[in-house]
Amino acid sequence: MLFQLTNMNTKNIQQYIPENAKTEIFDNTVRFEVQALDIKEVFSGLYRNKNLQIKLITATDERANNGCFKIWYIFGIPKENIFIIPFVELKNTEEFPSVSSIFHGADNYERKIQTFFGLTPVGNPDQRPIILHENWPDDIFPLRKDFDWQKRPKKGSWKYEFQKVEGEGIYEIPVGPIHAGIIEPGHFRFSVAGESIVLLDPRLGFVHKGSEKLFEILPVNEKIRLSEKISGDTSFSHCMAFCQALEKLSGTVVPKRAQYLRVIYAELERLANHFGDIGAIMTDTGFNFGGANGARLREIIMQINERLTDSRFLRGVNVIGGVTKDINDEQKNKLSDDLEATAKDFSEVIEVAENSASLFNRLKGTGKLSYELAKDRGALGIAAKAVGIPRDARVDFPYEAYEEAQMNEVETEQNGDVCARFYVRIKEVNASIKIIRHLLRKLPGGATCEPNTNIVFKANVCAVTTVEGWRGEIVYFVTTDSKGNISRVVPHDPSFVNWSMVGGAGFDNVVPDFPLINKSFNLSYSGNDL
Repeated sequence: MLFQLTNMNTKNIQQYIPENAKTEIFDNTVRFEVQALDIKEVFSGLYRNKNLQIKLITATDERANNGCFKIWYIFGIPKENIFIIPFVELKNTEEFPSVSSIFHGADNYERKIQTFFGLTPVGNPDQRPIILHENWPDDIFPLRKDFDWQKRPKKGSWKYEFQKVEGEGIYEIPVGPIHAGIIEPGHFRFSVAGESIVLLDPRLGFVHKGSEKLFEILPVNEKIRLSEKISGDTSFSHCMAFCQALEKLSGTVVPKRAQYLRVIYAELERLANHFGDIGAIMTDTGFNFGGANGARLREIIMQINERLTDSRFLRGVNVIGGVTKDINDEQKNKLSDDLEATAKDFSEVIEVAENSASLFNRLKGTGKLSYELAKDRGALGIAAKAVGIPRDARVDFPYEAYEEAQMNEVETEQNGDVCARFYVRIKEVNASIKIIRHLLRKLPGGATCEPNTNIVFKANVCAVTTVEGWRGEIVYFVTTDSKGNISRVVPHDPSFVNWSMVGGAGFDNVVPDFPLINKSFNLSYSGNDL
């Protein structure tokens, strides 16, 4: 069944589709059903043989309309901006084959499906619940449509089992969930031999907010506001990704000027967070000069954000069809001048930092993530780029005005340690300033928003959008029902993927280095816990 065609080359996509599969095409998504017995073969073919990027694995409850649950496997074709989506229908069964033996990064996706939908991934070696805690009953699944979100469930009493390391001299150190700093809660269980970490098992979920359920019940305008709260320091990029999905579903065309402005605001968000992280990494080594200046530079960008949009976190800017805040000629010139001065300021800070032997003694070789582990678990953002994986949605799946931004390559390092993640951020800071100043010079005239007072979403379709947030790739998967209502919204922050790699980076380091390692990833607890 053919819903809608874009400029997609249908002949080219046939190589990714099993013979005799019935495809449903909408915008840049191609979906088709696969029998449960065949999904491992299809998944392996797309991942291993066709080298497609795995974006997301999730589920929907369609029992009311179609009498089934569906498991969705979302793949992206880099450079072509096309998403291949095989799915499995589960009728008269609540089990589906695990693909974690093919792609180890699938295990947490499948654990989440089991925890929130009650569907069992047969063959997944880790059957522990994820995100929900012991006080949640293990027989109530909140993302099923028949879950009564207005009724408090009975209190659960099961016990979470941390991974164990046996052997002489092994002891455990529990850290968290409440920490000394002003950060969100998370529990880290260290297994240590002498001073060396042999296993780090993180447990999150302490700031679970029920976001995916809220997306089902809130009106559209409130859904947009909710997307800004998935991870507060990434408010603009999450909201942009969600608005892009709604624009696809409603056929809304975003004016060219708004596309440029979205990129400018997104890069300002990236700058503020990278400045903060670069400073915080130096603070965690005791290099207070760097920490103070990182915080100072971040504050400069936050004040620019407020000056342009009345929001330090760029909230309330994205709407369906564009943006609510324009940049006039006076603001444009001042922003360009401010960024030029900030770039010079930043380079002087880094020059001083690079002359500190004690700083780099702490950064180099600490928290090294191997290329193999990063590839095996599908690392995103800073974690991937620091081991030489050039994965960036701005280049692989260009959106808004990034094709005009002259961003031709992905900033990478090779060593995978804290130092590499530090330098990826430095490179991205310089790239972001160039992108913003370049787009300001080319900023076209016209409207900043396509007014649409009667938004109607296409029925029985799905939309996928990718945005390169400052941590890495953000994915939104949105489906509609037979009446054109939004039935499922899956926000996917890169933190959900990258948390599984923090333990690998901590291996064979000492426990006092963990705060530095953790800061070099700086993952979102909220973005993971949803």
